[in-house]
Amino acid sequence: MKDEEYNTTVQELGILIPSVDSDSLSEKVTIPGDPQDKSLILSAYKSLLRSFKRKLEKKEQAMVQMAFELAASAHQHQRRKSGEPYVLHPIEVARICISEIGLGPTAAIGALLHDVVEDTDVRLPEIHNKFGGLISLIVDGLTKLDSLHDSESPQAENISKVLKAMLEDVRVVLIKMADRLHNLRTIQSMPMHKQLKIAAETSTIYAPIAHRLGLYKIKTEFQDTCLKITEPEAYQEIANKLAQTKRDRERYIKSFCQPIEAWLKESGMNAKVVGRPKSIYSIHEKIKEKNVNFEGIYDLSAIRIVINVPPEEERNACWQAYTFVTDYYRPIPERLKDWISSPKANGYESLHTTVIGANGRYVEVQIRSVRMDDIAERGFAAHWKYKGVENLSRHKRDVFENWLNTVRETLEDNTSGSAVDILNDVQYNLFNEEVHVFTPKGEVRILHKGATVLDFAFSIHSVLGCTCQAVLVNNKIVPFDHKLTSGDQVHIITQKNQKPSEDWYKYVTTSKAKGRIKAALNEEKRTKAEYGKEILTRKLNAFKVTLDENVDMLTKWFKYPNTLEFLSAIYLEQVDLTELKKFKADGLKLVEIIDKLPKLELETPEVGPSKVNTSKKRLDIIINNEPGVYYHYTLATCCNPVQGDPIFAYISTTGTRIHRTTCLNADRLLTAYAHRTMRADWGHTMQNTFVANIIVSGIDAGPGVINQITETLINLSINIRAFTISGNAGFFEGHIGIIVNNTDQLNLAVRDLKKLEWVTNVRRKE
Repeated sequence: MKDEEYNTTVQELGILIPSVDSDSLSEKVTIPGDPQDKSLILSAYKSLLRSFKRKLEKKEQAMVQMAFELAASAHQHQRRKSGEPYVLHPIEVARICISEIGLGPTAAIGALLHDVVEDTDVRLPEIHNKFGGLISLIVDGLTKLDSLHDSESPQAENISKVLKAMLEDVRVVLIKMADRLHNLRTIQSMPMHKQLKIAAETSTIYAPIAHRLGLYKIKTEFQDTCLKITEPEAYQEIANKLAQTKRDRERYIKSFCQPIEAWLKESGMNAKVVGRPKSIYSIHEKIKEKNVNFEGIYDLSAIRIVINVPPEEERNACWQAYTFVTDYYRPIPERLKDWISSPKANGYESLHTTVIGANGRYVEVQIRSVRMDDIAERGFAAHWKYKGVENLSRHKRDVFENWLNTVRETLEDNTSGSAVDILNDVQYNLFNEEVHVFTPKGEVRILHKGATVLDFAFSIHSVLGCTCQAVLVNNKIVPFDHKLTSGDQVHIITQKNQKPSEDWYKYVTTSKAKGRIKAALNEEKRTKAEYGKEILTRKLNAFKVTLDENVDMLTKWFKYPNTLEFLSAIYLEQVDLTELKKFKADGLKLVEIIDKLPKLELETPEVGPSKVNTSKKRLDIIINNEPGVYYHYTLATCCNPVQGDPIFAYISTTGTRIHRTTCLNADRLLTAYAHRTMRADWGHTMQNTFVANIIVSGIDAGPGVINQITETLINLSINIRAFTISGNAGFFEGHIGIIVNNTDQLNLAVRDLKKLEWVTNVRRKE
């Protein structure tokens, strides 16, 4: 981005000035189409204008109106699945950008135009001519790539395009966040199989990006909506229980806050105390993580203390409040999180602690300043508001530039060029939790949770990584695969003749480290390949054919991924060149000698149906409204679908697999390979038994535990396929494989097992 454009960005983000007069700005707009539609569209446009938090200049007003009129004209014959005029979508996306993210008019114009190039006859040069290079860049970044039907993953290609465009102007990804948020809010009109794909993509890509950009409200809405789509029963159960306990929780929080509010008033602090419930998604995750039911989650509520003080007084004020809270209520020391001294990589700052209130109930307490709260709620956009504040450390001012540099590194370090690899790298390296580690000089380095000491070496410099011979963590020698934790001090010992080996791949997790190791190994392979090339050339001379005409064919025939690997393998004597006797010369090329016609087999099954005869009795599943038997499908063993489970079909290179929508692989398949997934529904069933695995845990009541579990299942006419149980310190956990007819019978088994007095939880194994 050019300097003048960058400065414009800084000026327009989050500056609170009296809002514009929406009626005066919308009087002369031109809207084509039906009068009833015009009324809806004009109302939405007025709502957008009212959302601006500063008075627009005349040129900005004219540009916003011109963008609106172009969008209304271009989309005039289009409607959304819900039946409403399509242009209402870009208008609402623009409004979300302004009121919920805190962006300015440039982002609103980009949002209004974000679909016109992709879905209408308007082309990018026209956008450039009317609105300039910056808007053209934003719209281009938001426009999906065409002609990706033959791509390994169109979804991954488009997401990597957005990420690359974000490096030029971060508003691209912020508008994309708003676009996805509105699509989720109106997703009910979409068919279920499309909802599942959108939910998978949102939970694996957009929710982590929202988290990294500090858009916590948006991230929470993403996660809750996705859970509602993928696990509606679990979502509804938690929502109902939250509603049932709401009044009690509100009374408790009010009582809990009274002494804190009295102390704040007495100490003269300008602060507010607010209570908030945990999100449904976070409760669901905690239930799974702790293997308990809803009643076993004690910290359902949290309070936030927001103190209004100048930046130079923030730290002292927050710690004063913390001292009072932990003096009045008993704290749980291991639950203290100090993100004021060491902010998260997205700029998040706050003190978090958990204390025990009346009746032994756990309450999470968050303490922060108004500035910290503003950044926590609005993330990137609010961050710019404080960019020039002199009393903030440089680290706190530059957190987002550092993160964008990390994104840039990840994209540049991907040596395969594969969009799927880029997607995996970005997900793994940028969206995991963080650890803060130190160099011998005391400098802080932020890495993702799970990073190893070798990752640390490569994060400092590629030469340091490649020549790493040993590593000291807290003055102790550790292996290369040692995982770092916050507070570790790391010292790298190098040796100039040291070189990476193939084993090093197993010791690193970051794309930067993998890319540097691969580059170093490829350099060595190139030397070996030159020798392998000479060996193969001599062999081909006997056939009087050339290397150039045959090396690619032979690479594929010997099943090597590329010629570099093939030729270096020849040098290492890993290729049996006596197999060349199966070829003969045909001009300058080798052709395989075929004695008889082989049986034809499709290497990759077609996505469409392929009729086959089958006499076997099997489950009838409907795939894309076609009988599933045409697709050579099998039930995926990773999730063991049972009739009644929500399912989808995935076309792999070895056949069609039927997965549960809650399968641990579902998000990855529906995101990276959405073009290979299809809608699947249960049809008439001839096969009527399915394998389901459940986990039963509770208090170890002695030898009778196994008898009561098996008796409960036998009474339900359920056969037990496998049963393992282990006990430790008065607690047991049993893994049971059962044969059921459908999910109704499975749910009945779970319900009856939960009734046993010493059972604390029963869940289906994922």
